[in-house]
Parts: sequence; structure tokens; C-alpha cells
Amino acid sequence: MFTGLSAFPHTPLRDDAFDEAAYARLLERLVTAGVDSITALGSTGSCMYLDRDERRRVADAAVQHAGPVPVIVGISALRTSQVQMFADDAQGAGASAVLLAPVTYQALGHDEVFNLFEDVARGLSVPLVVYDNPGTTHFNFTDDLYARIATLPNVASIKIPGVPANPAEAAARVQTIRDHIPRGVTVGVSGDTSAATGLNAGCDAWYSVIGGTLPLPALTITRAALAGDHATASAESARLQPLWALFEAHGSYRVTAAIAEHLGLVAVDCLPRPIQGLGTAARERVAQVVEELHLAN
Repeated sequence: MFTGLSAFPHTPLRDDAFDEAAYARLLERLVTAGVDSITALGSTGSCMYLDRDERRRVADAAVQHAGPVPVIVGISALRTSQVQMFADDAQGAGASAVLLAPVTYQALGHDEVFNLFEDVARGLSVPLVVYDNPGTTHFNFTDDLYARIATLPNVASIKIPGVPANPAEAAARVQTIRDHIPRGVTVGVSGDTSAATGLNAGCDAWYSVIGGTLPLPALTITRAALAGDHATASAESARLQPLWALFEAHGSYRVTAAIAEHLGLVAVDCLPRPIQGLGTAARERVAQVVEELHLAN
């Protein structure tokens, strides 16, 4: 569950309500493609914009529609008591694991973040993935904090930010993290543009935004890299450069929503307000890239 491709699907809305039918379509694509796990209610899944009842419905639907594929459920929230509540709901829904990021409004110190993970891990009966996403949470982990948290019970994997573009530097970065954490805790790369580099550098998993909407190219990269075919993984990532350029310009969250809308998988305007989707020109470019790269299947 903590190796290979973990796909992060959107939580699609229609008229500002959870669209379970569209969600089921997204998950069916992931199951059919053969992803290694599905992560519901990550950042791509709009977790911070959903209330408790909505999150419960999403977690229940994810487990129901994922079939044999393990489901990791995001439990991030501003207060520890809320995180614990969401953890209980995720476990009640049958989640195979949970995902936790230290989201902030007031800035958090390292001891506060450690105590968050300590308090939450104590009450878990399933594994936990540590979610390091500084661009969204505005909190920066250190390697020493990785080391402290990774020794807590139930911590199974760390989702790290993108690695350096230089392969040697990427490999050194991954090895440094491994040197700080216990054996058996996996390292998963995020930041789709650097995923191939991270997997080639020794990461165990790819926690993937694009994998939640377009699983096949993400699987091509993952399977090749983990099999030692680094050239194929790099070549496929290079082929997707027009897509990565859209991510850089507009953010992966909005671009993948536009792709799902273009493919008819979700309703138009599927994101939670006040977030708005891409404008007309950007949507046209997204559609053009999808067609040029043969990503529609």
C-alpha cells in the first residue's frame, strides 16, 4: 500500500454538493487501471473545504467504490481534536490507512507538529502517512522532525515534496531521508513534475495528483522506475512536459479538475467555491494538451 502509485482523485462537486456518481466514475478508472492505492481527501480531494458529514460520505464512497484497492483517507484539520475525529470516521469507513498534514493558520513550531502526530498516532488502529506539503500548509519539516515522527506507532510512510532535478542530488536527498528514518517506513515522492526523478532516485512510492485523473501515464512512469527502467520513466515524464508546464502555470489542482471536466468525468465547475476553475483560454490549452498527448483514455 505504501509503494507504487497512490492516486489522488478530486472530490467532485455539483451545485456545491458532493457528486458521488462522478466520484464513482473517477474511482472506477483507477481500479481498472490497477493503481496500488487510492488516497481520498488529500489536497487534490479538497479535504479542507469539506465538513465532517461530507468527509464521511467521501470516505464511505471511496472504500465502497475502490473494491480491492486499498484506500488511504486524509484526516487533516486545524485542531488536534478535529483530526482525531476525522481519523475515527476514516477508520469507521474501513480505510486501510490515513494521511495527515500539519495544516496551519497560526504558524506551528516543530514540537507542536510532533505532538499533533503523537496524539493522533496514539489512537490509530491503521497505518499513517506523514504528508509534507509546504506549498500548501506553509510548514517546513526538517530531517530531524521526520526522524522523531517516524518512530511513532503506526507511522508507515512519508510523503515528501519534489526532489532536486539533478539525478545525483535527488538520490542524495532520498538517501539522507532514509538515513534519518527507521527501516520499513517508506518514502513517497509528490510534486508530479519531479516524480520520475524521485522514483529513479530510490523513492518507494509516488503520491500522485495526475494519477487520480489520468492513471495510465502515471502507472507507466511508476512501473518503469520501480523496475529499474529509469530511461523509460524519464522519457514518459519528458513526453508529459506540456502537462507539467500547465501545472507550473496554473497549479495541478485546477488543471486536473479541468481535465476531468473536459473528459466528461465530472460536472463543469466541480471545485469548491471560492476556488474557481481555469479561464477559457487555459481550458482550451488543457484540452489541446490532452488531445496532443493522447491522454483521453
